[in-house]
Amino acid sequence: MKECIFCEIISGKMPADFVYEDDEVVAFHDINPQAPVHILVVPRKHYSTLLDLKPEDAELVGRLILVANEIAKKFNIHNRGFRLVFNCNRESGQSIYHVHLHLLGGRIMMWPPG
Repeated sequence: MKECIFCEIISGKMPADFVYEDDEVVAFHDINPQAPVHILVVPRKHYSTLLDLKPEDAELVGRLILVANEIAKKFNIHNRGFRLVFNCNRESGQSIYHVHLHLLGGRIMMWPPG
């Protein structure tokens, strides 16, 4: 079975433009950005969808959000506003089956999305 693209990026087998790394989380620029700032915040541990997360993973999910906050400050979009998005399964738009959080900013976001 082929390893998922995010697992390959995390292991260094594929290149990415990293903006953050620690023992649990990495973050890198989306290759198909939907906003001037579009960063993916990804746990190092593989979970295919949000439905694979367990109660003991709650701290990791919170960590993804806190890392996104740090990155928003680094890219100076924190005061203007930004959006955080998780997609789960096909109809939501999930195309890479490794849980990840989209950090989008640098432009006015419309509502409703999609």
